[in-house]
Amino acid sequence: MTAPFEQLVEFARAEHARSGVPGFALGVLHEGVTCAEGFGVTNRDHPLPVTGETLFQIGSITKTFTATLIMRLSEQGKVRLDDPVRAYLPEFRVRDPQPSAEATIRHLLTHTGGWLGDVFRDTGSGADALSRYVAGMAELEQVHPLGGPLSYNNAGFAVAGAIIEAVTGQAYEEALREMVLAPLGLQAAFFTAAEAITHRFAVGHSRDGGVARPWQLARAIAPMGGLIVSAPELLRYAAFHLGDGTTAAGERLLQPESLAAMRQPQVTFWDRSHVGLAWFLSDLYGPRTQSHGGGVVGQETLLTLLPEQGFAIAALSNRAWGGNLNRRVTAEALRLYFGLESADQPKPQGADAAALAPYSGRYETAAASAELALLNGRLIMQTRSKVGFPSQHEPPPPPPPPMALDLCAPDRLIALAGHNEGDTLECVRRADGQIGWFRYGMRLYPRV
Repeated sequence: MTAPFEQLVEFARAEHARSGVPGFALGVLHEGVTCAEGFGVTNRDHPLPVTGETLFQIGSITKTFTATLIMRLSEQGKVRLDDPVRAYLPEFRVRDPQPSAEATIRHLLTHTGGWLGDVFRDTGSGADALSRYVAGMAELEQVHPLGGPLSYNNAGFAVAGAIIEAVTGQAYEEALREMVLAPLGLQAAFFTAAEAITHRFAVGHSRDGGVARPWQLARAIAPMGGLIVSAPELLRYAAFHLGDGTTAAGERLLQPESLAAMRQPQVTFWDRSHVGLAWFLSDLYGPRTQSHGGGVVGQETLLTLLPEQGFAIAALSNRAWGGNLNRRVTAEALRLYFGLESADQPKPQGADAAALAPYSGRYETAAASAELALLNGRLIMQTRSKVGFPSQHEPPPPPPPPMALDLCAPDRLIALAGHNEGDTLECVRRADGQIGWFRYGMRLYPRV
């Protein structure tokens, strides 16, 4: 264990103790050496100590695996990123005919398809789960025009998974295991509870601290968020993305140009933040970070890479709102190892009611709503989900506590307190200068 990692472990131990998160795992890859540590327990009802090898559901970090497989298929000439989706799935459609015909694989990987993205239908556990999910997208509303602005889109990655099945003739999980997981040596990477149950694994916990259920995700969610891995396994994957496209065994999996393309900005948002091909990129620390987070039922995860430094950190927590713990530990790791601090950290401006009033209003999709209103001179936001997760058959979760907001830049807001303190939000304007959308959690909500 290196000195910086020992310091990071002590910091993480103190932060974990304050966080209320039952269990937390931390892993760091530095100079080719992986270190991992666990804190707390896997399950408050049936506790086992979290170790560095404990399995967590990594949620949307899976999207980067899906994109990695798409890049392999691209190099093999089986797909092209700028081909329309219908070149591979002729029956694909959403409610709007224009994106139905013109959406490409690149739109899927960059969250710029524009249709409603948070769709979590359970279409069964059979081999047709993805094809049934994609068929059900025909009714999805268009939240913004095809091609941008960015709005996080889970449904687009289900379409990417269905394309993988169409061109390989295999189930998505089988194709990913054969073409990505096995070559990278990820032997303990799973998609189902049946696979994970013989290992030590984390159970999610809700905001109130109780065990969150259900644990198993619907099969159609696999390409957008279904993987179950440990911190060291996740760092083995990160090492590949930090390398030259060869595996630890010397097999070439991707050309260096393909890896570079995945971290090339495709869409910019919030100044120095971008999306590449599935990966999120940021220049706020100076050296570019390449990262993706994940959230499932009561588990939140974060994988962050510094390509220039050959460094990666995985932070895995098993409670809703554990993302704050993940971010704090990640930021401390960048400081301890490289002396990096986030530049131009957004700060509240103390805006008055007149400056905040233009942002009041209701912003809404079929999946969720956000209502912003002035109360005693302060801008207050209340969000509500309209759908369940991991299946829309589940009842929607209770709304979180209201959140006080302040301006931190023109058209940009910052949360002032609570579990979301420091979160940044944005009002996005249309071509005519009017506010058209509100972006929170990277999702766009059209103004009603």
